[in-house]
Amino acid sequence: MANVKVSALHKHFGPVHAVRGIDLDIPDGEFTVLVGPSGCGKSTLLRTIAGLEEIDEGRIEIGGEIVNEMRPRDRDVAMVFQDYALYPHMTVFGNISLSLRARRMAKSEMEERVGRVADMLGIKSLLERYPRQLSGGQRQRVAIGRAIVRNPRVFLFDEPLSNLDAQLRDEMRGEIKRLHQEIATTMIYVTHDQVEAMTLADRIVLLRDGVIEQQGAPLDLFEQPTTLFVAGFLGSPRMNFVKGRLEGGPDGVAVKLNGGGPAWPLPRGRNPVLANGAEVIVGLRPEHVGRAGTGPAAQGFARVEAAIELVQPTGSRSYATFKLADQPVMAELQAHDISHAGERMCVDINLRRVSLFDPGTGKAL
Repeated sequence: MANVKVSALHKHFGPVHAVRGIDLDIPDGEFTVLVGPSGCGKSTLLRTIAGLEEIDEGRIEIGGEIVNEMRPRDRDVAMVFQDYALYPHMTVFGNISLSLRARRMAKSEMEERVGRVADMLGIKSLLERYPRQLSGGQRQRVAIGRAIVRNPRVFLFDEPLSNLDAQLRDEMRGEIKRLHQEIATTMIYVTHDQVEAMTLADRIVLLRDGVIEQQGAPLDLFEQPTTLFVAGFLGSPRMNFVKGRLEGGPDGVAVKLNGGGPAWPLPRGRNPVLANGAEVIVGLRPEHVGRAGTGPAAQGFARVEAAIELVQPTGSRSYATFKLADQPVMAELQAHDISHAGERMCVDINLRRVSLFDPGTGKAL
């Protein structure tokens, strides 16, 4: 096992500056997820750590050793790819044991290692099959097993679940999480799926245009986004954004939405350093907008009447879209709170969970 440290890393592809001076320190044994939209530089960063891409500037250290000039095979990392990359003419046993045979490991030890890994991944009964005889999930398990059996210092995963259907993705996420708990090796995982990132990570590193936008524990990024981009990227469905402006008063700061309606008093301690009347963007997550109770709104909540325009049931929940001050907003409701579009209902908005952003800089207030 080893820590990974990236310092002032730059990578160009012709005129494209794919990675822009990234600094990243991953402790030994941590599961770090690199996440972001397509083209943000996450896969390029992973490939430079693996040695599959040469860097233009900066330094990469694995286990305290500078590996800039080191060949990929000498870095003692194992990479799992999106497309499995299995040899079709080899059995599952042959694919998993390939690196051990290259090291001329004794047959008895090799069989013991492969058997232990196959048992861990639930593929022991498949060792004599060929890749063409396997499902997508089984092939991905073989690819992961081939990486595990080497006992590397660092595991690198490049969108390994993107070719699987939704049910298999959920299953494999659990398998990878359990695997990390069992072997406690440093893992760096690339995905564009924010649900995968939230589910798997000890720490999320959210990239945008080749730089780190924000990093930290999953719930820290989810509950305390530092920018509009982070707030909109993490969360499914995404955060609602409504334009408004600040209003000062004897009881503190309030926010009034553009398009009318009463001013909402912000909870004590929320005093954005902006002038009275300053424009803001109000962030509301759907789970913080729910059906109103029978009594008056609780302290810290704002109640509004909503004309539901769209209902999206998911089984345990229904997502209802309505206009708030002439701006679309989505609420997360219980399954039977709403049945069809056109209904009117009262919803309560949790003002204690509201996020405020500066529309000019995009930064949280």
